[in-house]
Amino acid sequence: MELKKHILLVEDDKSMGFLLKDSLESYHYNVTHAPDGKVALDQFNNQHFDLCLLDVMMPHMDGFSLATEIRKSNVDVPIIFLTAKAMKEDRIKGFKLGADDYVTKPFSVEELVLRIKAILKRGYVLETTKKLIPFLNYELDLNNLSLKTAVEMIQLTQKEADILALFVTNQNTLLKRDYILKTIWKDDSYFVGRSLDVFISKLRKHFKQDAAINIVNIHGTGYKFEVVE
Repeated sequence: MELKKHILLVEDDKSMGFLLKDSLESYHYNVTHAPDGKVALDQFNNQHFDLCLLDVMMPHMDGFSLATEIRKSNVDVPIIFLTAKAMKEDRIKGFKLGADDYVTKPFSVEELVLRIKAILKRGYVLETTKKLIPFLNYELDLNNLSLKTAVEMIQLTQKEADILALFVTNQNTLLKRDYILKTIWKDDSYFVGRSLDVFISKLRKHFKQDAAINIVNIHGTGYKFEVVE
């Protein structure tokens, strides 16, 4: 029997917290509810969670600060922000902190559950069955989320590894933004697109000393992973 996915729900509104916990459990999730960021961080450090639902405006430690602390110890656990704040700057800040999604209140539980399911299933299968992908002097290890060279090993996040795998298996080919977004995120919305830009910047840093590799932005169209053999 498959174990229930464990969700950390951080919501300071008691009524909302109870409602969400009860609703998510009716969809067969195991839910731990924390009333503020400090309590949530303690729970996160002592239990395994498959996904975190973080309210943004909370006492003691807000959702953005909590996400920052979570990312210090776990770069891959999915994070969804729940907030009444709909400002573009807040959404962009959330994605820069490594959020997977951003749901604005009020929202339907059904919509939230669909977003959760999509994120938990996001471990998409590449057309290639390889888990070790060599290119130039590198080796991308999808099992251990690492990029190996002759002299070092660079640890990657899940999304960095996913995007890099897509690039490496499509070298010197223009990949349209919507194709990348739908392949990796199953979503091509504006805010997810901004998240892609953040991860592209991170990947560029890994290759900044290598003149044989260039991640080219084709304005308004997409990206090309240029490799000079």
